[in-house]
Amino acid sequence: MNGERKFTTWEDAVVWLRNQPDQRQLVLDAFYDDPLAGAAERYFRSSEWQAVASLLAGRSGAALDVGAGRGIASYALARTGFAVTALEPDPSAIVGAAAIRDLAAQSQQPIRVVEEFSERLPFADAAFDVVFARAVLHHTRDLEGACREMFRVLRPGGMLIAAREHVISKEADLPQFLAQHPLHHLYGGEHAYLLDRYTGALTAAGFSAIDALAPLQSPINLFPYTLETLKSAIVTRLTQKVPVAPLWRTAFASRLVFGSLLSMAERFDNRPGRLYSFVCHKA
Repeated sequence: MNGERKFTTWEDAVVWLRNQPDQRQLVLDAFYDDPLAGAAERYFRSSEWQAVASLLAGRSGAALDVGAGRGIASYALARTGFAVTALEPDPSAIVGAAAIRDLAAQSQQPIRVVEEFSERLPFADAAFDVVFARAVLHHTRDLEGACREMFRVLRPGGMLIAAREHVISKEADLPQFLAQHPLHHLYGGEHAYLLDRYTGALTAAGFSAIDALAPLQSPINLFPYTLETLKSAIVTRLTQKVPVAPLWRTAFASRLVFGSLLSMAERFDNRPGRLYSFVCHKA
């Protein structure tokens, strides 16, 4: 890929990416493929969304999808039973508001689209039962302001899920993360914060309980892996050192053993930009 290539719109960057044969898997993993209805349905059935759905179990009502992109999470929320408002400032017919409107019309799902930024939510206080923000907080120009706005529009007892946020261990790691990000060189806009910066902003906004899901703790954060493909990758790596693949597969067939392995790995996981998700409650 051309590291010097830059685009003036995210739509142009995604269109270019989709036309690169060697980037087909990245396009699929990011759900940038067409038809959009197929990509949205694949996301709805993904292990990532199933993990999100388990967090939402027992909840219903109005949901706000902040930074909705092309609407895959809005679609999944609607399929789960929520009346969805998709907030997306980009008007694009490929990666923005127009794409979401087309998806809603084709799928006949209750999705209302509003074109605005997350730092100024054009909604009344306590308007939503759930706020979902997938890979949004690290893009915000005002992290603390965005968190305050998401808290404001939640009803008491409501939940915010801020999913797949890039975390760095120290500020000096940021240039390394940006250099290795597969899409940042196309358009820019990527960023990452210290873990304490996220939790501090959410706490200051008023959230009473914040559960930070670590990178290897939940399928939400495993991109581009699922639990099964991660297990296969680990077996392959270990087999290179100790060539007894059946032994490793047998050992990892136990969820307890594999879970213990991931817990140990988390202590040493300092990858710049690793993914965390935050489950936050409004008292």
